[in-house]
Amino acid sequence: MNPSPKNSQLKTHNSKLKTHNSKLTMPRFLDSLIFILTAVALTSGCSSPGNAAKETLGQWAEAESPAPGDVANSSPLGDFNADSAYNYLARQVAFGPRVPNSDEHKLTGDWLVAELNRHGGQVSQQKAILKAFDGTNLNARNIFARFPSKNPEKGKEAPILLLAHWDSRPWADKDPDPDKRNLPVDGANDGASGVAILLEIARQLSLNPVDKNIDILFVDAEDWGEDGDEDSWALGTKYFVENPPIKGYSPYAAILLDMVGGQGATFCREYFSERSAPHLAEAIWQTASKLGYGSFFLNRMGGAILDDHVQLIKAGIPAIDIIEYHSNDDTGFNDRWHTTSDNLEGISKETLQAVGSTLLNFLRN
Repeated sequence: MNPSPKNSQLKTHNSKLKTHNSKLTMPRFLDSLIFILTAVALTSGCSSPGNAAKETLGQWAEAESPAPGDVANSSPLGDFNADSAYNYLARQVAFGPRVPNSDEHKLTGDWLVAELNRHGGQVSQQKAILKAFDGTNLNARNIFARFPSKNPEKGKEAPILLLAHWDSRPWADKDPDPDKRNLPVDGANDGASGVAILLEIARQLSLNPVDKNIDILFVDAEDWGEDGDEDSWALGTKYFVENPPIKGYSPYAAILLDMVGGQGATFCREYFSERSAPHLAEAIWQTASKLGYGSFFLNRMGGAILDDHVQLIKAGIPAIDIIEYHSNDDTGFNDRWHTTSDNLEGISKETLQAVGSTLLNFLRN
């Protein structure tokens, strides 16, 4: 992931910022104050988007989410199982760092394909050799699974795309111990958490399909990037949009999960997401609030992040990023990010439950 400039450097970057309309080249996380000044479609209190934005995905903002009591007593909603999600997460970490070109990476990819098949997904793979910023040829693999609507009449409707990156960082360049900065990262939170939630979503869809067509995408080669080189990140997603698995593939919208399992995690509304699909973000945050997860999903602006969703937005796909944000940290991320401490000790089942339940209940309404 492309790190943000230090807070002390923000003033020097103000004149260089580019907004969504000028090729989406803002640094990954920027101080919220910048967005109060620059995000003309948003208000400082992070209230509902303006009338012009309501033309896009507007029905989601108006949909009623169930009250917390209804969720516990209503079987059609299904129950997201944080223990199951945690097991999926731990299994990925047990393989070792999922660094492209490694045996651990190959074994994990094979397991992901098998799990999606086991849950009834229509699975396909994109295998490609992608050149990294340092000239390394990465043996990358995107893994794509389709879960059709239970309603045959909706079979031709555009799907909702859910995605997460499954690779892990090849070096712990943010580790406080300089001797560890060349070691690979377990990526328990940064990578495995999003995949784990989506595997549990796939399991739930196999038990109780929804009315919507759902696609799940595990993208590769997201985290082999270099600070300051925006084009070096999200290589797998870029390949996906340039080489769609289905001719004319155009999902209705996309939801990216990234770093969604950390202890003490909070999720703010991300800048590019608000520019691309404000009503989708509003619906997700409303659902979280009504389920009692408002302490996780803070209804205020966070920062801007160059993540996989930006590649989708560039391709014309409305997309949002659910990603951990800490306003009191220079990077915007937690202190385990891109360190050897991004391991199971930093994972919270409560966070997995909050994100997974919110997403599953959104899909079922």
